[in-house]
Amino acid sequence: MSSMKKNISSVIFATAIIIAAYLLANAFVNRNKSEGIISVTGLGKADFTSDLIVWEGSFSKESYDLQKAYNDLEKDKKIIYTYLLDKGVANEELVFNAVASRKQTKPKYSSDGKYIGDEFLGYILTQSLQIESNNVKNIEQLSREITELLNKGIQFYSQAPRYYYTKLADLKIEMISKATNDAHHRAQKISENSTSVLGELLSAKMGIFQITGQNSNEDYSWGGTYNTSSKNKTASITMKLNYNIRGD
Repeated sequence: MSSMKKNISSVIFATAIIIAAYLLANAFVNRNKSEGIISVTGLGKADFTSDLIVWEGSFSKESYDLQKAYNDLEKDKKIIYTYLLDKGVANEELVFNAVASRKQTKPKYSSDGKYIGDEFLGYILTQSLQIESNNVKNIEQLSREITELLNKGIQFYSQAPRYYYTKLADLKIEMISKATNDAHHRAQKISENSTSVLGELLSAKMGIFQITGQNSNEDYSWGGTYNTSSKNKTASITMKLNYNIRGD
């Protein structure tokens, strides 16, 4: 019986040595599997066409008599209003702003060059208008043809149209998704090429949303570029992702 106990004890002891050796070897291998952090930046881009146009212009009248200048301005306003409606502008798209008035003067000097006051040259009344429309093509064409008002005796000053996109929030979400997928793909490629295992995502940081004109040489801005002069634009955003990596 004593001999059997000795044999059992020997087997248990030998087994314990084998298990201890395995655990020690496994611990050694794990210590040699280095861990680290990999940082990758992904880019999301999309071309799009503006679906909202804003166009502004102004017209003026001047006279020594304030009331006459106002009446003349009202006549021009009616002509402009009719012209714009005939060109397809909807009434709800058109806004006339308040009339601004100022006195026009010039300094007067005596024969010996001494300033003696201002000479009144009359009143200048100016009114501006703004058109905001989803009919981009029509308003864009109108902004080029507005010189036709000269034939009606109206001096109209036109500004360059500004172009916007009403679905910008949805586009931004799409860009973030593209940039994130691009960054993750880069991280996988780097880990594969370096025989590492890509671990969990530690952090994600979004870059600045940029909108530039297509085929333009506009520079990105640290605060974000927002182009309004081009109808066709390109949106882009970056995502920086940090992953754990572990060597095989």
